[in-house]
Amino acid sequence: MTGDDSKGYEAVGRLNIAGEAFCTGALISETLVLTAAHCLYDADTGERYPDTSIEFLAGWRNGRAASYRSARRAVVHPDYDYHGEVETDRVATDVALVELDQPIRKTSVTPFPVGHWPRKGAEVGVVSYAFDRADMPSLQETCKVLGRQQGSLVLNCDVDKGSSGAPIFSFESGVAQIVSVVSAKAHAGELPVSLGTTLGDALDGMRAELAMSDGLFTHVVAPTADVMRRESGAAGSAKFVRPGG
Repeated sequence: MTGDDSKGYEAVGRLNIAGEAFCTGALISETLVLTAAHCLYDADTGERYPDTSIEFLAGWRNGRAASYRSARRAVVHPDYDYHGEVETDRVATDVALVELDQPIRKTSVTPFPVGHWPRKGAEVGVVSYAFDRADMPSLQETCKVLGRQQGSLVLNCDVDKGSSGAPIFSFESGVAQIVSVVSAKAHAGELPVSLGTTLGDALDGMRAELAMSDGLFTHVVAPTADVMRRESGAAGSAKFVRPGG
């Protein structure tokens, strides 16, 4: 994306994690960043990164951000299990909210609304960072929803490492609305596909947990390393691999 292309998408940013990994995230309020749950775990040890080791760089481009914030705390989907196998039922819950230590209140950084799941065949867009373009976002707005599989979206969007947590946008209302989050990349036969999460009621639950929490986590799992396996379903036989940070 050029500087002009990036206008309106400054609320998408890079999440730098513990100085050793990054993912993509997007503001859905002045203080909340939506991303993928697996981004919050160290892939080598399976341990949760300390929340305070996470930094959000809104609109990060060519070494500068529209706004810089540290994380105060984070919560993951209550049913997410990092040590589960990489399959569509886990992808569906691969969602997290990162609460910033201070709100971002800039006219150039406008949080995105959250919309309803898109129908099969709908055109969607993905704004993401990746390891081959870590210093500027990329917009793919011509990919489509191929189907739904066990609560996850199967898309023909092109994603790669670093794209985890990237917002999937619907433009049908004339306004960019986040309808899912990039969780994994896969192959359906020879066709590269990507998988998106469910948002729905769980997002409201995570918001409520942050509002009531004193900073302690009520949902704790014991994760293990990433795995790969083949699954069948709406997108055919697929090999699932997380594109995580």
